[in-house]
Formats: sequence, structure tokens, C-alpha cells
Amino acid sequence: MKQLSCVFSFLLISVFSLSGQTTLDRPVETIFDTWQKKELGKGTVVVNQPEALRNMVGKRLFGEGVEITDSTAFLKIQGFRTQVFSGNNQRKSKDEAFRKEKEIKELFPDVPAYVTYNAPFWRLRIGDFRSHEEAYHMQRLLMNAFPKYSKEMYIVKEEVNIPLELK
Repeated sequence: MKQLSCVFSFLLISVFSLSGQTTLDRPVETIFDTWQKKELGKGTVVVNQPEALRNMVGKRLFGEGVEITDSTAFLKIQGFRTQVFSGNNQRKSKDEAFRKEKEIKELFPDVPAYVTYNAPFWRLRIGDFRSHEEAYHMQRLLMNAFPKYSKEMYIVKEEVNIPLELK
């Protein structure tokens, strides 16, 4: 039982330590380096693993699902967006989608907005969220800011773009 609690503590500490790493120009100290520091009055942990595994810790692997532009990289994953508008009136729906997008961008300039056409519908979807809860929070903010749009707002599951930091 004591071993199980030690393993659980080890995993918990490593998750929090890895999530807190930053991508600065100076070398990033990994959790393995932290454990192996010699400090007076404290024990030392020895971690044996291949060097390739040690080099992967704390680094984002670029590959499938990653799209790189000139200045940013995006991880494409299944996530959620808040749908604000959907219309199939060919004469009015396009203009209405772009008008609503402009209004929303004025209040929430940092939140991405996507106007798409998938015959016969024009749609306006807001955000790139990993969880339903994040999308729901955005939906509540939008409902408070634009009560006249609230009756047609709902959460949709869709491929989203999560920004990555380039090193």
C-alpha cells in the first residue's frame, strides 16, 4: 500500500511539473533534473531511461494533426465550438453570418470566429475549445452579451485548432 501511494504521488508530481514547463530560450529543466539535484538533507532519485525518452519529456512532438504556418503551429483535435448562427436563406444568411461575426469580434477580439458554408447552410461558430465546459462558458458569455442571439446558440463537436508554442 505504501508503494502504491508513492507511485501515485510520483505520477501526480510529474504531471504538474510537466504542465508547468515553459518554452523560453534558456534550457528547460525537466522533472528528471529536479529529482536528481543534490540538496543538503534531502534524498536523491535516480531515474534510468533511454536518452531518447528523456529528450522527449516536456516537448511537443510535431507530426500527425499538427499544422504549421509562418509564425504559429496548431494542433488539430476533436473539440468544441459554440454555434451562434445557422441559416439557409441564400440571399440573407451569408450577410447575417458575417454581420454577427463582426459584432462578436468587437466584444471578443481574441476568440476565433469561423463563418462556413456547407450547402445550403451558412454557419457562424465561435472558439476552439478542448472541452464542452470551456465552450459552454463561452456560450454563456455570448448569451449575456447578445441576448437576441441566445435562442439559436448551442455547442457543437468539431475539429478545432489548438495553438502550440514554437521553440
